[in-house]
Amino acid sequence: MKLYKNIFLLFLLVVLTACKSIVAQSNKASKLKENPNFIFYLADDQDQLDYGTYGNPNVSTSNVDLLAKEGMKFTNFYAAQAICAPARSQIFTGMYPLKNGCMANHIGVKPQIKSVATLLKKAGYEVVLAGKSHVKPNAVFNWSHYFENINHRYLPLNKIDNYLKTTKKPFCIFITSDYPHGPYPKTKKYTKKDIYQLPYDNGKVGNFKPGYYQNIEDDNIQLGKILKMVDDYGLKENSMFIYASDHGISGKWGLKEQGLKVPFIVRWPGVVKPKSTSNTLLSFVDVLPTFLEISNTKIPKEIDGKSFLKTLKGDKSKVNKYIYGVATKQNVRNGKVFPSRMVRGERFKLIKNFNAKEVVDANLGDNEIVNKFIKMGANYYSKIPFEELYDLKNDPYQKKNLAKNKKYQQQKEALSKTLATWMVAQNDFLITHKMPLLKPTLHPLDKNTKWTKVPQNLQGKLQDKDYVKLHY
Repeated sequence: MKLYKNIFLLFLLVVLTACKSIVAQSNKASKLKENPNFIFYLADDQDQLDYGTYGNPNVSTSNVDLLAKEGMKFTNFYAAQAICAPARSQIFTGMYPLKNGCMANHIGVKPQIKSVATLLKKAGYEVVLAGKSHVKPNAVFNWSHYFENINHRYLPLNKIDNYLKTTKKPFCIFITSDYPHGPYPKTKKYTKKDIYQLPYDNGKVGNFKPGYYQNIEDDNIQLGKILKMVDDYGLKENSMFIYASDHGISGKWGLKEQGLKVPFIVRWPGVVKPKSTSNTLLSFVDVLPTFLEISNTKIPKEIDGKSFLKTLKGDKSKVNKYIYGVATKQNVRNGKVFPSRMVRGERFKLIKNFNAKEVVDANLGDNEIVNKFIKMGANYYSKIPFEELYDLKNDPYQKKNLAKNKKYQQQKEALSKTLATWMVAQNDFLITHKMPLLKPTLHPLDKNTKWTKVPQNLQGKLQDKDYVKLHY
C-alpha cells in the first residue's frame, strides 16, 4: 500500500511540474507577444512579379520565398506612389503623400508630422533605420540609431549584426536596401534570354534586365545574412519580420499596377499562419497603425491608414473599401507637368490624368510662360487620356480602358466621387490650383540637363512666383 502511495505522489509531482512548466511557457509566450520586435526589410525598385513566390521561376529570391513559406504572402498590397521617397514616407508616417507632404521625389514631409520614430518610442521601443534613407527632415525622422549604407550602396551588415546582438529593448528596425535599384552591373551570369517575360512586358526585354537580375540575387544574399542574424540571436520567435519592395521598377513614376502593387510578406511565429495568403486590399499607410495597435500605442486620428492586425491573425474581412494613389512627373529626370490621381476598390480602378491633352486648355491661365510648360507636359503624354477605368478582376494588367464604355459609367462615376472626396480631405493642391508647378529641389523644368532638353526661349524663365506655395 505504501508503495502505491509513493508512486501516486511521484506521479502527482510529475504532473504538477509539467503543468507549471506549461503555464510558465505560456506566460512567457504571452509576454513575448506583448512587445514583439518589428523587423522590416525593404527592397528598392523590384516588381511584385519578380519573385519566385509571386510566379517568376528565373530569379534568385530563395530567402523571400522562405519567408513566404514561414508566413503570410499578400497579393493586394500597394504603395500610394511608385517612387522612392514618397513610398518610404507613407510607411513611416501612416499618411498618404499629399497629407504628409512628400508627394514628389526628393521632397521632405511637413515639419509637424509625427513619424514612426516618435510614436513607437512612446511605447518604449528603439526605432532604427539601417541602409537607404531618402526621407527628411531629421526632426521628423528622429531615429534612435541610423546606420548608413556602406559606399552609398551596401547594407551596413556589421552594424546591424552588432545591434541585433546587443540590444536589450524592444525595437523596430527598418533595413532598407539599395538593391535592386540601379546602377545595373554588366554580368555574364544573366542574358536577355534568361529574363522571364512579365505580362506587361509586351514581348520586350529592357537592356537593364540582366543587371537587374544580378542585383536581385545580390540582395537575396544580403537578406539571407539578416535572417541568419535574427536566428543566431534568438529573435525569430518574438519578432514580426516584414519583407517588401518600395514599388515596382516597371511602373515607376506612374499609377499602373506594376508600379504600385508591391510584394509584402509577414512572418510572425505563433500569430501568422505559415504558408498563408491574403488577398485583402491594403496600402503602405496601413503599416504604422498596425505597429501602433500591436504595441498598445494610441493611433493618432490624423493617420490615414488602418491597422490590419486582424488580417495577420487570419481574419478575411475587409480593412479598406478603397485605396488611393498619387503620381507627379515633376522633380524627376525628364520632368514634365502631368499630375495624376487614382482610386481602387475591390474590383475597379480609376485613374485621372489632370493635364491630359483633351483637358489641357482648361488648365491654362494668364502666365504665358507657365502655359507653355503646361502644354509641353500634355503634349509629351499625348496618348494618355484624361480618365482610365480598369476592371482588375478580368484585366489585372490594365490593357483595356473602360472609361468611355457606357456599360461601366456607374462604376466610373462612383469612383470619381470617392476620389474627389478624398482629394478634398487630403487638401490636394489640384483642388485650388488649375495646374500647379512644383518648386524643384532637383531637376528644374526650365533647365537643360542630360535627361531634359528645354527650348532655348524657355530656359531659365520660371520664377519663384510661378510655383505653387507648399511646405518646403
